[in-house]
Amino acid sequence: MTAYGVRAALADFRSMNPPGGWADLPFFRDGRADAVVARIDREIAAGTAITPAPEQVFAALTLTPLAQTRVVILGQDPYPTPGDAHGLAFSHVGDRRLPASLKVILAEAAESCGCALPRRGDLTAWARQGVLLLNTALTTQAGRSGAHLRIGWDALTDEVIGALARQERGIVFMLWGARAIARAEQVAAHAGDTGHLVLTSGHPSPLNRKRDFRGNRHFAIANDWLRAGGQAPIDWCLHD
Repeated sequence: MTAYGVRAALADFRSMNPPGGWADLPFFRDGRADAVVARIDREIAAGTAITPAPEQVFAALTLTPLAQTRVVILGQDPYPTPGDAHGLAFSHVGDRRLPASLKVILAEAAESCGCALPRRGDLTAWARQGVLLLNTALTTQAGRSGAHLRIGWDALTDEVIGALARQERGIVFMLWGARAIARAEQVAAHAGDTGHLVLTSGHPSPLNRKRDFRGNRHFAIANDWLRAGGQAPIDWCLHD
């Protein structure tokens, strides 16, 4: 039996995506997605492990369809330890202790929204409410952060941001750290007269010397803005 690879995951993603959804982006129609996944499958065939597992590579786009996206949080690439990442930016499902950046994120969400601090880091509940948890690279090599940042995934991020910015409904863009904040210009370029909320701050990483993430109240601000626009707020509290 042929092992399930990223090419097969791409085929499944396309078959399950509704018309007018993410799979209609040019990235998925002009051969670029096929070239990226073919390269990754060659790495797998050569014995290189990747994260997340192939069936989870497109999890962010599958769990949060274009028509249902209300908030965007951008990450960089998946956790490099096998079993930790499952296709959602910052989300963690491994048995090890929570990554430091995620702990900072969860602490800020708990403080700004009056939640109990969760013990787990699975953010699937956010994704199901319309929070697109998108990494700039959907894959990486096990043990090598950033290994797939320059193999073509960034074109997908550009198109996702553009597609969301062109939506007539208001969307919240949470951009944390210099790499994510650079995408604010893309939002402005595509938005036209549509009013979106762009929230920027330092990265939640403890290596951020300015330590300008904690106290940004992005989660509470996003909910206030969604309510003001007639949308339901996000339940940022993770319930163990």
